[in-house]
Amino acid sequence: MDTGVLRTVLDGRYADLRERARREFPADFFGPIDHLSTAEQRDLTRARLRVLAELGGHELGYSSRHGGGDSPGGQVSQFEVLGFGDASLMIKSGVQWGLFGGAVQALGTERHHAELLPRLLRLDLVGCFAMTESGHGSDVSSLGTTATYDPDAREFVVHTPDESCRKDYIGGAAEDAEVAVVFAQLVTGGEVQGVHAFLVPLRGPDGRDLPGVRRGDDGRKAGLNGVDNGRLWFDSVRVPRTALLDRYAQVAEDGTYSSPIASKGARFFTMLGALVKGRVSISGGAIGQTKVALEIALRYALHRKQFARPGAQPGERGEEVVLLDYLAHQRRLLVPLATTYALSFAQEELLGEMDELLRVQLAGGDPEPARQRAFEAHAAGMKVASTWHATRTIQTCREACGGNGYLADSRLPQLKADTDVFTTFEGDNTVLLQLVAKSQLTAYAQQFSDLDTLGMARLATRDFVTTLAGRSPARSLVADVVEAGRVPEDLHDRAWQLRMLAERERHVVESLAKRMRRARARSEQDAFEAVDGLQDHLLLAGRAHVDRVVAEAFAAAIARTEDPAVAALLAEVFDLHALALLEAEKGWYLQHRRMTTLRAKAVTQAVNELCRRLRPRTEELLDGFGTPRHWLASSLVPGSLQPPAA
Repeated sequence: MDTGVLRTVLDGRYADLRERARREFPADFFGPIDHLSTAEQRDLTRARLRVLAELGGHELGYSSRHGGGDSPGGQVSQFEVLGFGDASLMIKSGVQWGLFGGAVQALGTERHHAELLPRLLRLDLVGCFAMTESGHGSDVSSLGTTATYDPDAREFVVHTPDESCRKDYIGGAAEDAEVAVVFAQLVTGGEVQGVHAFLVPLRGPDGRDLPGVRRGDDGRKAGLNGVDNGRLWFDSVRVPRTALLDRYAQVAEDGTYSSPIASKGARFFTMLGALVKGRVSISGGAIGQTKVALEIALRYALHRKQFARPGAQPGERGEEVVLLDYLAHQRRLLVPLATTYALSFAQEELLGEMDELLRVQLAGGDPEPARQRAFEAHAAGMKVASTWHATRTIQTCREACGGNGYLADSRLPQLKADTDVFTTFEGDNTVLLQLVAKSQLTAYAQQFSDLDTLGMARLATRDFVTTLAGRSPARSLVADVVEAGRVPEDLHDRAWQLRMLAERERHVVESLAKRMRRARARSEQDAFEAVDGLQDHLLLAGRAHVDRVVAEAFAAAIARTEDPAVAALLAEVFDLHALALLEAEKGWYLQHRRMTTLRAKAVTQAVNELCRRLRPRTEELLDGFGTPRHWLASSLVPGSLQPPAA
């Protein structure tokens, strides 16, 4: 099989850009840097950011009117490739060209674009994205920083009222940023209009902080120490009226507030939705770092030996077994490898969807609201899946390499430290998963509002039958009898696998909707108590939805793969991902009579068999990542510490 074809399939629509990065990214972008001091790491990251600016690619996500490439997906694809290297550089570039520049592009108007975008793309203007506060993380709508309009001076007064409202963990704030996009409660005419974004200069031409601006340094972190995270306080800092990024709201000279979006809530979510590219980027970066960890651990497992094969006489040195020949080791690493393939294809689908929506924004329009909301939920779910998968998998890779994996020069400890915070970046994963579930409930409710009386009757009948089938001991008995003979569905039948995932999602969402209606009826005076008691179910609904979406994206990728050999290999990888997922969730399937104990045992046996079948093809699957050997930069992978051939 041609692994080049496999790599092209996995690289997707931005294969050319990814291949260019493989050729052009300097070799010193890769390898551990945690042995350096914090100051040294920051200096190195600054220097590498300048190199990246010269190489180009970061400008692709911006309008061609201001030096961009009208390709948001292309820009994020470069960010994803940086995930194979220095994560501090990846995040530093994301702060400058994703968060800061992205906010100017998405929330500003032509005046802001013309003045700022060319400069920030060249790094002539370095900025930061000041949203998070010490006391307000995921709850952005409750931010405490205020921006009060003074009509006499035609200025906004930006102020930090107390310590809980200081801007915290802001990338670039400690040292480099010259200006911040500050999210604050806009107050004009004595009325609070909600959170808006403002451009606030932090330092003057002499490099000193401007009056009223105070900075702090978050100091040494567990990882990503090349990024200068810091804190910001504002003591009645005055900025001109034009500092408001006014695409979605305007304040006239006399203080009159206006917006094309009447509802405060709708306005808030529209502004946040315009910034969703950050979640897509973090998802892709996490997948890149996961691929590096898996490749290090698997290539190590292909040559490391441990314990003699049975049969050796006492005192004799028998033939030792390669680590990856052990089924337990195969399960530890090949199952997450399969899931990484699945997430890669799902990320590619997300990237294409994002590109289409943001091209509308670049052209001066706004995407259709329902499609935008669906995309935001999709991006949130993928960010959750990719970052939690990274955290689990990198830890597994470290353990799978034993003590050698704990050495700094293996690179695994730094991968673990750098990615750990990804589960918090761009929204806490647990909070985001609830957002996904609430989006599902909205879609579920929409089904009812669109149905006529006959449709409602049919839906109710289907629900009754499904519920009966799920609970009836008779239905379970029939299944036991059938499976005692021949299993009616092939475990490798993709339609059955997808149906099982879809059925789990449907059942969980329907039962959640019913529980929520009952809870609200019982607790009319306490809506918080009603919803809080269902959080476990909300999280389950979110997980079930993401599991189904990822699997369907993988199946779609196989369907469009033209090379038969590559498609056949990917089909086996899909089987391993899907069946391992069903195995992991077998408690739910058994509890709800969607799977018998015999079928559950058969699924486990099938996972074992797939691991054995894919073990000889491990190197092909790793080659599909297309990772240049020197990008691994690990003492556990022979040849990866050597510079590339000229």
